[in-house]
Amino acid sequence: TYDDYSGKIDSAGQKLSTFTSYTCKVAGNNNHFENITFVNSAGQVGQAVALHVEGDRCTFRNCKLIGNQDTHFAAGENSRQYYENCYIEGTTDFIFGAATAYFENCTILSKKNSYITAASTPPTREFGFIFRNCTLIADSNATKVYLGRPWRLYAYTVFLYCKLGSHILPEGWHNWSKPEAEKSARYAEYNCFGSGANPKARVVWSRQLSKEEAAVLTPQNVLRGFDFWNPTAK
Repeated sequence: TYDDYSGKIDSAGQKLSTFTSYTCKVAGNNNHFENITFVNSAGQVGQAVALHVEGDRCTFRNCKLIGNQDTHFAAGENSRQYYENCYIEGTTDFIFGAATAYFENCTILSKKNSYITAASTPPTREFGFIFRNCTLIADSNATKVYLGRPWRLYAYTVFLYCKLGSHILPEGWHNWSKPEAEKSARYAEYNCFGSGANPKARVVWSRQLSKEEAAVLTPQNVLRGFDFWNPTAK
C-alpha cells in the first residue's frame, strides 16, 4: 500500500503524474501474482494508481486492486495480461490503458457515479479489454455508471456473460465528448444479465456480438500472440 497521487510532490521535490503515482509497477515479463492486495490509499484526490502493469505475459490470480480514480493502469500496447478471480474497485476510469487484458471471474466495484473503463487500445491491436463471467457491483451512492469511455479513439472493451448491477446506465457507454470515437471505438457485449443488462437501450454505436463472434473471445485466442501464450494452462 502507498499513497502517491498525481500532483503530489515526492521526496526528491518532483511532481508526480498519473504515470508515476503507482503503488506497484510491473515492468518485467513473465510475472505471476497470487493472493496479493495492491492498494493506493491516497483517497479521492484525483489520479492515483494502485497497480501499473506494462510487462508482457503477466498473470494475477485471487488479487485485490483497491483505489479510487485510475486504480489499475493496464499499460503497454504490447502487453498481455490475465486476471482471474480478482477484485477491483475504484471511482473514475479505474481500469484503463492500452494493454490487451483479460478479466475472468472478477468482481468490479464502482464507488461513485462515473466510468469503469477507459481503454486506449491502438488501432493496430485486435483486442483490448475483455471481461468474461465478471460481476459488476457498486456502493450504495453509485447509481449511474458507464461501462466505459474511450481514452483513445480505437478503445476496445467487451463484456461477455457478465452480471451487471442496476448501477449500470441503460446507454452503457459514453463517447468522452469525442463524436469521432463513435465511429472507431470497439464496444460490445454478449449474453450479459442482471438489472444493468439492457441491450436494447445501449448507444447505437456499441454492438451485441453474435454467438460466433463471442465464441472466439477466449483467453487462449485473445492472449496467444505469436508465442502461443496460454495463461490458463496448468
